Amino acid sequence: MSDLLRIENLEVVYNDVVLVLKGLSLAAEAGKITALLGANGAGKSTTLKAISGLLEGEDGAITDGAVLLDGQAVHGRPPEEIVRRGVFQVMEGRRIFQDLNVEENLRCGAFTRPRGEFRESLDKVYGYFPRLKERRRQIAGYMSGGEQQMLAIGRAIMARPRLLLLDEPSLGLAPLLVEEIFEIIQRFNQAEGVTVLLVEQNARVALSVASRGYIMEGGRIVMDGAAEELLGNPDVQEFYLGMGASGQRKSYRNIKHYRRRKRWLG
Repeated sequence: MSDLLRIENLEVVYNDVVLVLKGLSLAAEAGKITALLGANGAGKSTTLKAISGLLEGEDGAITDGAVLLDGQAVHGRPPEEIVRRGVFQVMEGRRIFQDLNVEENLRCGAFTRPRGEFRESLDKVYGYFPRLKERRRQIAGYMSGGEQQMLAIGRAIMARPRLLLLDEPSLGLAPLLVEEIFEIIQRFNQAEGVTVLLVEQNARVALSVASRGYIMEGGRIVMDGAAEELLGNPDVQEFYLGMGASGQRKSYRNIKHYRRRKRWLG
């Protein structure tokens, strides 16, 4: 299958001063899950905002490179146009409408779709997330963190995206809930054929559902490959998958060391 999304030599600057993305390139194959991994500050969320057109609201700008959807440039286009082209982002921190109930939140996700599709899309969301159906009249702000994450993803499904951008869906969730949500993401991808670009710090769980992974450090891709290869790579296991919060900087130094020694990136 061909790549639905391609990012080529992308550079992003904030406030005309801070260079965050430094020639970043990656691709997301149509119908597959691609994982974008890295520590805090690596540039993962900035990458998603560059795709979805949300940089301008944070004084960010693309200064070089391209974002291509189906081979057509979408960088610099307004966010609403990118949404209508089938790109939907689930932001870090869920960003649901706290004062609306579950079904009202889901209705907001369908604003670009014909009215006649609403009920069918709603039934589909409730099929993936039965807990949302049970709580469809509940005010979203009173739901648990896991339920709010389900709602945020369900709202994205209502938009019938071609490309779904997920920013840290495991953030702040208990391990059992993380497992449940990632199982649903994988099932949705397989059933609907929707392309998913998944940003995560939890590399192990992300690579377990992805077909390909990219590892970011300092605004660049430092390693990429098939998810199974990255999971099975002993150097990745030692210096990335198994690291704790205190080992993040050490991980980057060692990845660069092994890259020089083994020429992983050519």
